[in-house]
Amino acid sequence: SMDRAGVGRVCLALPAATLDHPFGDDHDTYRVGGKMFAMVGGKGGLSFKVSDIAYAVLTETGHARPAPYLAKAKWVHLDDPAAWDDAELTDHLKTAHALIAAKLTRKARAELGLT
Repeated sequence: SMDRAGVGRVCLALPAATLDHPFGDDHDTYRVGGKMFAMVGGKGGLSFKVSDIAYAVLTETGHARPAPYLAKAKWVHLDDPAAWDDAELTDHLKTAHALIAAKLTRKARAELGLT
């Protein structure tokens, strides 16, 4: 099951992904091109960017809840990421990375080696 370390392994394996701790040492913030795509909170909950459709489906079915502060930007929050299937969660994190990377400028993507 995917714990904090497992989430980290998946996120940092993605192209040009970085980790920092702007909200304190107990929060892991994953970025691409300086923009956040996923975050593990102090209690181990996981928030990440999703598409508009995935946001509607995940929140309406109760599989995830709107992420605090980030719901307007279509982020969801999982209280217990370990309860999710690893492959499914990995796909969501890859998508989160891709959605944020797609918002970067062409120049920024080129500098990061993202095509």
